Amino acid sequence: MTISKLSAGLLLGTALILTACGDGANTGDKNPNVKETMTNHTARASKAIDYTDAGKTDADHIWLEEVESDEALAKVKAWNTASEPRMRGETYKAIKSDLLSIYNSPEKIPYVSYRNGEAFNFWQDDKNVKGIWRKTTLDSYSTDAPQWETILDVDKLAESEGKNWVYKGSNCLAPDYIRCLVSLSNGGKDAIERREFNSQTKAFVKDGFFLSESKGGTAWLDKDNLLVGVDFGPGTMTDSGYPMIVKLWQRGTDLADAREIMRGEKADVGVWPASFENAAGEEEVIIIRSKTFYTSDYFWVPRTGENAFNPVQVPIPDKSNMSGQFGDQILVSLQEDWRGHETGALVSFSAADFMDSGKIGTVNEVFKPGPRQSVNNVGITKDTVLISISENVSSGAYAFNFTGGKWAGKKLNFPENGTVSIGSTNHKESVAFINTESFLQPDTLWSLDTSDMSVDKARSLPNWFDADNMVAEQFEVASTDGTMIPYYMMRRKDTKMDGKNPTLLYGYGGFEISINPAYSSSVGKAWVERGGVYVSANMRGGGEFGPKWHQAGLKTKRQIIYDDFISVAEDLIDRKVTSPKHLGTHGRSNGGLLMGVMFTQRPDLFNAVAIGVPLLDMNRYDKLLAGASWVGEYGDPDDDGVEGAFIRNLSPYHNIDPNGTYPVPYIYTSTKDDRVHPAHARKFAQRLEDYGFDFLYYENIDGGHAGGANLEELARRDALIYAYFHEALK
Repeated sequence: MTISKLSAGLLLGTALILTACGDGANTGDKNPNVKETMTNHTARASKAIDYTDAGKTDADHIWLEEVESDEALAKVKAWNTASEPRMRGETYKAIKSDLLSIYNSPEKIPYVSYRNGEAFNFWQDDKNVKGIWRKTTLDSYSTDAPQWETILDVDKLAESEGKNWVYKGSNCLAPDYIRCLVSLSNGGKDAIERREFNSQTKAFVKDGFFLSESKGGTAWLDKDNLLVGVDFGPGTMTDSGYPMIVKLWQRGTDLADAREIMRGEKADVGVWPASFENAAGEEEVIIIRSKTFYTSDYFWVPRTGENAFNPVQVPIPDKSNMSGQFGDQILVSLQEDWRGHETGALVSFSAADFMDSGKIGTVNEVFKPGPRQSVNNVGITKDTVLISISENVSSGAYAFNFTGGKWAGKKLNFPENGTVSIGSTNHKESVAFINTESFLQPDTLWSLDTSDMSVDKARSLPNWFDADNMVAEQFEVASTDGTMIPYYMMRRKDTKMDGKNPTLLYGYGGFEISINPAYSSSVGKAWVERGGVYVSANMRGGGEFGPKWHQAGLKTKRQIIYDDFISVAEDLIDRKVTSPKHLGTHGRSNGGLLMGVMFTQRPDLFNAVAIGVPLLDMNRYDKLLAGASWVGEYGDPDDDGVEGAFIRNLSPYHNIDPNGTYPVPYIYTSTKDDRVHPAHARKFAQRLEDYGFDFLYYENIDGGHAGGANLEELARRDALIYAYFHEALK
């Protein structure tokens, strides 16, 4: 099954399977012995600052929402210019040099997608700055020196067309995978241009399918028909900035004449085309109408018969996610209880039975997670269903098969105490790739033949830093309500617990996105090897313990996420790992909102706060770019009741105290970020300037939400962050 939607939450830029969630209770072990001295964070959060007497209102900074206006860009340039000499000293230069050599290294793992006997990879280095799309045979890929064949050179394309093209992937038609739609972004934006490309002739198809820049999605029906959900003109996009209409577009016809299959509503998040195979191996149409970020309707569109192209709703819960297809069984991830199956479970039903009757008969349980478990990701081969399952944040891989009307699974033998991810799979092939990593063990890519479950090591990263002299440990701390919050600490073995260690605390806490143990060359080389302590927190809002862990912090319950994070920071101080003078914190996107809240609620805990591509004006977040799609996560700012008041009372932009004492923050964003509006960072910086507070600022013109369109920009982005912390926390 091929089901694509908008990127999940704010963290990821790639399209992936629909994620849906709903309200729920807290989960996790309880500790009745909560420290009586713990700060009442919720009470602190309720004191929004009234700055209107100082003449500072929301309207003062609306001009910064004009992304490329002369006035706004002049202000951005002034902030960049003022911050640059303070940030790009010798520490920055040394770190950037180290990171760029790693990012450009030929020893990186060339991750591939495998189809029809060929392995496809996208590669960037110092010679291929924008990158090349290339392929090789599976046999060649298994050697130490694969013979790659370039399919598309993005550097040459960008130069010939005078555009800053960023490759955003390809969607190729089975079973030969020759006809592809190549996605290109100008400067790294989420909005992409789609062009038909022949992977055999290595050329764009003359008069082939072409879709101008737009957010949205496409799915092949057959070689001459394409399902399209893009911007069709005025009145066809939702308030969230995603397509409201899906059409069937026939080759050789005008897009304006394409047949409309489904139309959602302007208040929806978006409507997305997809497909799956029937028993005869033919593509069937699926359309996903995302009413909110966490509730969706799925529709099957019959291609023949009296109901041809009249959508039939699939009767699964609003808060669920179609996760793939194995044989006749369609997999569904549950974010609410359904027909005797609990939230967080993976279940399945018969596609053929549904297509015959329009109803779902027996619902089969694939996997039911325990209280400290969750499903990380799923991959499907022609022989088995592969699932990464997390247990207290670290994970393992399992193979599940459907026989005799029941599912049965077994654990596969991969390294423990880290993260095991199901990589590239294809439901027509027996080959699967599985990646393993931990804080101290580099990524290793394994090739798994699911016909006999034999495993070979395909690739492994070198040790980018001196892991032998480091240790990674897991701890937990009681939050304000007694729930135990796990976190990981990575440090050098010779670290003394004297409260003086420069410590970087990272967090995200939203959109059911888990922060799992990961091998990071930048963390190891730029921070820990240079004497820093690195900590990642697994607070609520994420998906570490399934949907309920996420749902515990939705909307007006969000303060508990921040309480969890503060509790981790306080525990680091109690353990004498560090002290406020030496403690810094960093987060991006939704994690940037977390940083803004830490800055305004607990500036006494941190001496450095890096606020990346953030949400900060929570009074207007739903009016800016994709913001309306996140109302299901944060709540409605225009609600006259509880939600609106709560949002404004935690909104970082609205809670800077003109008489407060704050660390000097580093705020960064991208002009080309068309997901989280750069005005969030700009307005926050302007408010700090209004009040006379010092800050550092960098806005990269290109790069989109990722903050870098190529490896040079990514090395610069990361070096600025680590250099900032080294200087502030020493």
